[in-house]
Amino acid sequence: MTMKRAIRVAVTGAAGQIGYSLLFRIASGSMFGMDQPVILQLLEIPVEKAMKALEGVAMELDDCAFPLLHGMVLTDDPRKAFDGANWCLLVGSKPRGPGMERADLLQENGKIFVEQGRVIDEVAAEDVRVVVVGNPANTNCMIAARSARRLPAERFSAMVRLDQNRAQTQLAKKAGVLVSEVTEIYIYGNHSPTMFPAFGHAKIGGRPAVEVIGDRGWLEGEFCEVVGKRGAAIIAARGASSAASAANALVDHVRDLCTPGKVHSIAVKSNGAYGFHPDVWAGLPVRTTTPGSYEVVLGFEMDDFARKKLEVTNRELVEEMETVKAMLG
Repeated sequence: MTMKRAIRVAVTGAAGQIGYSLLFRIASGSMFGMDQPVILQLLEIPVEKAMKALEGVAMELDDCAFPLLHGMVLTDDPRKAFDGANWCLLVGSKPRGPGMERADLLQENGKIFVEQGRVIDEVAAEDVRVVVVGNPANTNCMIAARSARRLPAERFSAMVRLDQNRAQTQLAKKAGVLVSEVTEIYIYGNHSPTMFPAFGHAKIGGRPAVEVIGDRGWLEGEFCEVVGKRGAAIIAARGASSAASAANALVDHVRDLCTPGKVHSIAVKSNGAYGFHPDVWAGLPVRTTTPGSYEVVLGFEMDDFARKKLEVTNRELVEEMETVKAMLG
């Protein structure tokens, strides 16, 4: 197998729980393929404890002797982390603290993503793609994209793949089938409890999921609620937020965005698709056209229940946009 030229992959919050679960998957070839070498450019906050933790992660990566890992940069300087990067995976964000309202979280993280968007725009590679994981992911992605001048909006996406994976598994468990039997389940809207897993499109063993499950009440009620609140349930169970599953979803997000023909869910600038405000980043089904590029899949029919769910999640995204409008470029 002939190896390609190494690509530069910047990861923020690299020593955090998601970062720790993610970096070994990237270095092993799970994200970009077994013929694609990578140089990891790892960013942490300028705090001694965080940087020491990052050094430890780098030692472990060295000790794995990954053939595809062609170098590492460890830094607390965003300009160094994003310099020449082909992919910027923005995992790090400020977590929601006790008593903190969502609006407060948006304001605090907004400052981070304004800076990161500007720096990426200035120093990253010409072909750079940016994926936002740090919550509130959709609006953080919008902020970063609006802070850019050189890079077009379609270079920025946010992750809703964890919601897609959760929905796929819940449908499989209800139907008593393997997850591979569940297809065409896509996520619309915000990465929050308002997001909508569009079960009306889904297939189980090639048949409509609604027919296979035969329980509309469960689909409209418990299914949507379990998927929407799964993150909170995991925090309640393990005392910490989703890490390995979030890292796995990011691997899926990027791998499918590099695979022409794949149809999958990512959050992108809606441009008015499916009734979303044109300026918000909303989860939508997309088809990968060329590696790193996509087109929104239009034409899925929505019944009254689905339309109402889309209205709710769109309203939340618009409210978030209004909350941070002062920092939008």
